[in-house]
Amino acid sequence: MSERPLAGKVALVTGAGRGLGRAFAERLAAMGAAVGIHGMRENGPAEYGEGSTLTDTAKEIAAQFGVKTVRVLGDLTIGSEVERVVNTVTEELGPIEVLVHNAGGDIAAAGGKPNPNDGVFIKEIDIKAVLDRNLLSTILICQHTVRGMMERKSGRILTISSIAAFKGLSNAVIYGTAKAGVVAYTRCLATQMREYNVNVNSLAPGDTRTGRFLGTRKVDDARMVEGGTLDRIGLVDEVARVADFFAGPLGAFVTGQVLRVDGGSQCWAN
Repeated sequence: MSERPLAGKVALVTGAGRGLGRAFAERLAAMGAAVGIHGMRENGPAEYGEGSTLTDTAKEIAAQFGVKTVRVLGDLTIGSEVERVVNTVTEELGPIEVLVHNAGGDIAAAGGKPNPNDGVFIKEIDIKAVLDRNLLSTILICQHTVRGMMERKSGRILTISSIAAFKGLSNAVIYGTAKAGVVAYTRCLATQMREYNVNVNSLAPGDTRTGRFLGTRKVDDARMVEGGTLDRIGLVDEVARVADFFAGPLGAFVTGQVLRVDGGSQCWAN
């Protein structure tokens, strides 16, 4: 199998400025893909000490892996912005063959609240923000990206959900609801896209030691070990490298699936 199985292909990674998003972009670039590096804010990578600007992130990935990249800003909760993001990547790099939709997450985490989505306590405006940022953005980016894949009868879509979608959490009610919606949408889209040869799957991370996770939560030092037990906080690369499977040759006949990457913290059928 080629060491760069995605050579000649184009990938778009949303929320790619830092954390898992950047790691997904690096994995796809290492596989040879040209990569669209999306972010909502130019200075997003610096917010948790994982870089400087989105522009620099795109340049660094291009230089490290010898591929073309393009940096593109946009609010993925607005249809016209989503269309512009997809068109920009397509015009600069070519038709998008792989989409990894990583953008989303909780809100106001920097304010000291690790899961600011508590059921009856969250404000209406924040409910909308969490749902839009996670579920609506997933629907919109998939809609605008999958059209070209349908025409070519080829493509891979990987949404990033969360283990919060599967187990009720009293302090992450709206976030868990939004991610459950992402899972349901992913499976429905996979069914629709079978005849077009487009694979649609979801990766559901557990606790992962990104800059934002570590910067907004009290972390048990015992869970910060890097080996010897699966009862720990996952490394970024342990989650990100699973994208190799979904985007590469080994995932050619896999669709409609949700893979929890959490060290077995949830052990039951999907």
